[in-house]
Amino acid sequence: MAEAQIGIIGGSGLGDVLIKQAGGNPVALDTPFGAPSSPPVLANWEGTDVAFIARHGPGHVLNPSAVPYRANIWAMKQLGVEAIIASGATGSLREQIEPGQLVLCDQVIDKTFRRESTFFDSGAVAHVEFAEPFCPHLREVLTRAGQAGETVVHPSGTYVCMEGPQFSTRAESNMHRAWGGDLIGMTCMPEAKLAREAEMCYALVALPTDYDCWRPHDAGRKQDELLREILGNLKHGTDNAITLMRAAISLLKGAAPTCACRDALALALWTDKGRLAPAVKERLGLLIDRYMPDSSDKG
Repeated sequence: MAEAQIGIIGGSGLGDVLIKQAGGNPVALDTPFGAPSSPPVLANWEGTDVAFIARHGPGHVLNPSAVPYRANIWAMKQLGVEAIIASGATGSLREQIEPGQLVLCDQVIDKTFRRESTFFDSGAVAHVEFAEPFCPHLREVLTRAGQAGETVVHPSGTYVCMEGPQFSTRAESNMHRAWGGDLIGMTCMPEAKLAREAEMCYALVALPTDYDCWRPHDAGRKQDELLREILGNLKHGTDNAITLMRAAISLLKGAAPTCACRDALALALWTDKGRLAPAVKERLGLLIDRYMPDSSDKG
C-alpha cells in the first residue's frame, strides 16, 4: 500500500478544496473501527506525499457526532502518516480573534459526550499524557509558516469542543468565555486524543467564521445577510488555511522530529502484556506491536 508522511483532515469546505487542488487517488481501506469518513486521497503536494480525509464525508453528510473519528485516525496510521494537520470552522469567543483569521490552538476543553474517544475501549487499558493536547513541534512549524504570510495567525488559543449539532445558547457562550475559551467548535475532540493514542503529531488550524452568540448581531442585519457573511468568512479562512498548510508542509518536508507524541504509549499501557487476549493483540497491533515482547522472549 502507498504511504504518506503528512495527513490533512479537512473540516467544512477545506477538504474538498484541497483534494481538488492537489488531485491524487482515493484509497479504499477498512479499519477495525469501520470505514473512514471518505476514502483517503493520496497525493504529492509541495513535493511531499500527503493523505487527505474530508472529515464530514463527500457532500458534508456527517454531523460532528457521527464522524467516525477512530476510523479516520486509524486509516491515517495505516498509511504511515506521522503528523496530522487538521482544520475546523469555529466561532470566536474573543473580540481580538476576527472572522477570517487563523488560530493555532494550544489547549482544549472537551464537552463532548456521545463519541468513542479511545482505541482502548476493551481488553487493554492505556492512559496517554494529554496536558499538551496539540503537538508543540507541529504548532511551532505552523507558527513559522504563518509569520511568512499576510494572514493574521494567532499562535495560541483554547478551543471549547461542544457536542452539537446545535449551536450554543447565549448563556453557554458567556460561560465558555468565563472558562477562558477563545473558540467554540464541534470537531477537534476526540480527534486529537485518538491521534495521541496513535502516536502521531497533531495540530489544529481553527477557522473562525463569526463571533459566537455572546456578541449580538447588528439589529438591522437580516438572517440571509449574516449567513452569506459567515460563508464568505469560511471561504476566506479556508484559502488562508491552505496557504498556511502549503508553507508548513514545505518546512516539514523530510523532517523526522523526535517529540513525545511519537512515543505516547511507551508508559501508557497499564495492562499486563502477558494477559492481552490474542484477539486484542490482533485488533490493536498497529498501535501496540512495537511494545509487545519478542516471541523469542516467551518462555
